[in-house]
Amino acid sequence: MNKLLSIKNLNKVYYSKKDEIEAIKDITFDIYEGEFVSIVGPSGCGKSTLLNILTNMDTKTKGTIELNKNLKLGYMLQSDSMLPWRKVIDNALLGLEIKKEKNTENIQYVRGLFKKYGLSNFLEKCPNELSGGMRQRVALIRTLALKPDILILDEPFSKLDYQSRLKVSDDVYKIIKEEGKTALMVTHDLAEAISISDRVIVLSDRPCEIKNIYKIRREKNGSPIENRKDKNFAYYYDLIWKDLAYHDERAS
Repeated sequence: MNKLLSIKNLNKVYYSKKDEIEAIKDITFDIYEGEFVSIVGPSGCGKSTLLNILTNMDTKTKGTIELNKNLKLGYMLQSDSMLPWRKVIDNALLGLEIKKEKNTENIQYVRGLFKKYGLSNFLEKCPNELSGGMRQRVALIRTLALKPDILILDEPFSKLDYQSRLKVSDDVYKIIKEEGKTALMVTHDLAEAISISDRVIVLSDRPCEIKNIYKIRREKNGSPIENRKDKNFAYYYDLIWKDLAYHDERAS
């Protein structure tokens, strides 16, 4: 497979007048074209910090991040961050406006995504007229509008109720795969990570290090909901749970 992103010995230290806090320690992994990779770990271990560094919202202390030439990253945050005074279509075009790439071709591309994924009837609606799940689909289209090669997803389903979360994760997975995108997602939900991912990276407590990387093998690859029924699902859940439970035992 074609390697798109390579992270080697990444470290992050926050300095203050009194001391220093090591947040990330010697993180090394690669992302390959077409993969869906999830990162899990204890709360506050540094998962979001890692994503912020990858998307230049924070700086690394040392280490290297190598991105294949001319590839672009798209960042989808926990909140849909839709502006309530703008119509849905205008929210979806916001990134293009900021990047000064709002032209006829890109507008048609975005409108095509709305049509392709059954959202055409909501183009002229206000955000408060949409369900939480629909808002997340629009947020994903807004991210796709910039035509990124790798999608960075920070807890994209965390604000949804359980039933909506299952449905939207299926929909988002389908959209990402149909658009031929590579994805790196942070989540606290182990079942979500196992059901949606090709690989799951397990981080330790802060300073976060990689404890394990699991390649998820299934009898048959399906949607995230279908993958929860796979006979290997419980096996991986137990392995990752033990990794995280070991952290809890040490902390107590």
